[in-house]
Amino acid sequence: MNARRLSERRPVYVIGVGLHRYQRESETSFVRLGLTAVRAALADAGVQWSEVEAAYTGTTRLGMAVSRPLLRHLGVTGIPMTQVENASASSSSAFRLAVRDVAAGYADVALACGVDKPRNVPRAEDLTGVRRPEDGLLFPAAHYALLAEEYLRERGAGPEDLARVAVKNHANGARNPYAQRQRERTLEEVLADRPIAGAITRLGCCPVGEGASAVLVASAAAVERLGVDAGRAVRVLASAQRSEELYGSKSFDAELTRATTAQALAEAGIGAGQVDVVELHDAFAIEELQYVEAMGLCPEGEAPGRLKDGEFAIGGRVAVSPSGGLLAMGHPIGPTGAGQIAEVVRQLRGEAGDRQQPGARFGLAHLVGIGAVCLVHVLAAPGA
Repeated sequence: MNARRLSERRPVYVIGVGLHRYQRESETSFVRLGLTAVRAALADAGVQWSEVEAAYTGTTRLGMAVSRPLLRHLGVTGIPMTQVENASASSSSAFRLAVRDVAAGYADVALACGVDKPRNVPRAEDLTGVRRPEDGLLFPAAHYALLAEEYLRERGAGPEDLARVAVKNHANGARNPYAQRQRERTLEEVLADRPIAGAITRLGCCPVGEGASAVLVASAAAVERLGVDAGRAVRVLASAQRSEELYGSKSFDAELTRATTAQALAEAGIGAGQVDVVELHDAFAIEELQYVEAMGLCPEGEAPGRLKDGEFAIGGRVAVSPSGGLLAMGHPIGPTGAGQIAEVVRQLRGEAGDRQQPGARFGLAHLVGIGAVCLVHVLAAPGA
């Protein structure tokens, strides 16, 4: 059906964003985390909770029925609430659902939020009784270490090229008050840090802590009716979601990203070369090198050299992970996707402070969930 294209439905705008800083596990309740983010988004938009007509909450580790104990503190208004679990892409998926509600006319104002705290979660094999073929021996870092070994070998690159991703993103995170890691790192520090798997060191892996994010989306009619500042309303041009296919010997992470990004850019009506800001899934440093090539931000094999030349830094040709990315901003899982949208929105409004990418007009947010699902959103600055 043609409803996949937002351009054929009502325009959708992000009118408010909010975050609770990503951090190590603490005594802070998930309710406090989530309310901080949602209240910040409402204040950013300048609207009341009573105007919100639907809510989606992305979470992975908190169990059932998270939305009600969180959102009831804002007022019991009877709106539909839905919990969304899609691994790392949980609140990216929540954002997509909120956008589709507004685009289709089911709501004029909708909330997408994410919240999570570290806790023990039963393994899939314990719930299903189906053991994984590797019997638990392969863990995510090992998977990405193998991808890194293959990538570096094929491109004639070295561990220092992985480390440069971490150096850039830690420097960005040091400028971000919401980031879990707020310390700049040198190339030598990243290379010498504790090895996790293969060429991947601890500083080239994301921290998994806790936090919250919130995004409010609205129709053009709601922007006008509620007196929202249209000069700060960021339009959602595209929302694409795909799951993995058969790719032969190619990396499914990169190929899934390639297909989903191409779909999103085609829907948005822009090319990869027009994107000014990208927030991508860099849970491990190798992912940035893979994905910028798969997205078409540079030709295959050229990511290491272009990273070294500063093309992906703030102020470069395209700012990649100006928030600090998952490597420094952090990856509390449930909130990560909506948190990416918050960063892109701030960049497109020109409100990112000393992380600001000059003249940013188009932004892209990308997340994969356990490699099996991928979401890409494309947003445009007011007036773009």
